[in-house]
Amino acid sequence: MKLTLYSYWRSSCSWRVRIGLALKGVPFDYRGVDLLKGEQWDEAHGRRSPLHQVPALEVEEGGRTVTLVQSMAILEWLEERFPAPPLLPRDPEGRARVRAIAEHVNAGIQPFQNTSPRKLLAAERKGLEDEYTRHFLALGVRGLEAAVAAGAGRFCHGDAVSLADLYLVPQLFGCRRFGVDLAGCPTLLRVEAACNELPAFQAALPERQPDAPRQEA
Repeated sequence: MKLTLYSYWRSSCSWRVRIGLALKGVPFDYRGVDLLKGEQWDEAHGRRSPLHQVPALEVEEGGRTVTLVQSMAILEWLEERFPAPPLLPRDPEGRARVRAIAEHVNAGIQPFQNTSPRKLLAAERKGLEDEYTRHFLALGVRGLEAAVAAGAGRFCHGDAVSLADLYLVPQLFGCRRFGVDLAGCPTLLRVEAACNELPAFQAALPERQPDAPRQEA
């Protein structure tokens, strides 16, 4: 099996998948898609991802190539194909809770920082895009703090890394990027610190990706 991940270094959706691949110890090739240059709109990438988004994971196996899209679907596929270490708890209620936390980020917070709506708002009035993003990210992360605190241990769900943690860490990066105050989120910050001690999370950091901008020496 050969895996190729089409990613953008600062994309939180791609970041989640990079963490998952690293945690599972699954090797992959990396292909950068520069969202700022509009490379996602190239015809070739459109054939991989109908919505012209990242990540996209190309799977070559047995003479057949399949491309998977959407971070949640890709991570669920990884969990099924490479079950150890698990990203979901064994009990149904725990699995539901972990998936809910991931969806709090995936559907309820992260979309407010996407480039497309921000560009539309900026065209209406410069600065409106930042007001919009900060407002909804701050609102969402307060709710996320309450959701995670209800069952957190060292990580979002007890003392083992789960799918929820893969969604949390990139989202906190996004909050800081857009100037959201995280002082009222002690549980999230504590879990983030525990995650950042792990090699898989370190390997997936944006600045460590091949397409990340390099600072001049």
